[in-house]
Order: sequence, then C-alpha cells, then structure tokens
Amino acid sequence: MSGRKVIEVAAAIIRRGDTVLIAQRRADDHLANLWEFPGGKREGDETFEQCLARELQEELGITARVGPRVHDVTHAYPERTVRLCFFECELLDGAPQPLHCQACRWVRVGELKDFKFPPADDELIRRLMMP
Repeated sequence: MSGRKVIEVAAAIIRRGDTVLIAQRRADDHLANLWEFPGGKREGDETFEQCLARELQEELGITARVGPRVHDVTHAYPERTVRLCFFECELLDGAPQPLHCQACRWVRVGELKDFKFPPADDELIRRLMMP
C-alpha cells in the first residue's frame, strides 16, 4: 500500500424480500458510474456505524438500523487505497431516492453480476450469490 492513507468507507447491505439495494456512483466521483452498495467515507472520529447511518440519510434519504459487520476488505486502486466495511442494515423509514448518487434500485441478488461494481466489491458479491 506504499504508505498512503487508507480511506475508510462503510457500506450497507439492505434487503427487501429477495432484492438488495444498490446505488450508482455519480459521473464526477472516483469510480464514476459504477454501481455500489450505498454508504460513504468515514469522517473524523465517527464509528463505521455512525458513518453509515449518516451516509444513508444524505445519499438516499432513508433511515436504517445498522446491524452486524459482515465483510471487511482493503483494496488498493492505482489512485487510492480503500478499506470497505459492509454491514447488514434494516430499512426503517423512507423510500430510497438518488439524492447524492445518479440512481438507486432494488435488484435480485442473482442480478448483481449484471451490474458493473468496483473490484473491491467482487468478493462480497460472490458471497451474497452463494446458495
């Protein structure tokens, strides 16, 4: 990782029946236009859980209960290194809206392979798709 600062990110796995919520990154963001599990960068001394609750409100206008951490990965991209912590979350209030992303949608877990995600999400997607 060549001593560069690691950007810490929290991301949500929010299920509704047999679907999961995904969001599309904005065109001017790092990894532009790719799909992701909603969330964002940890700020200051907030916990990953606090970060995720805040980001879900800012990005999608929803309130969610942040549950257990289910996956943790550090991935080095050419321009930055990120540590992603994924949490199972329960949607408590609101209908997801693309407030700080291009789009959001509910997709069947088996359809995740049809969307282009950042490489750091590959292992989690494989795990989610396992029977």
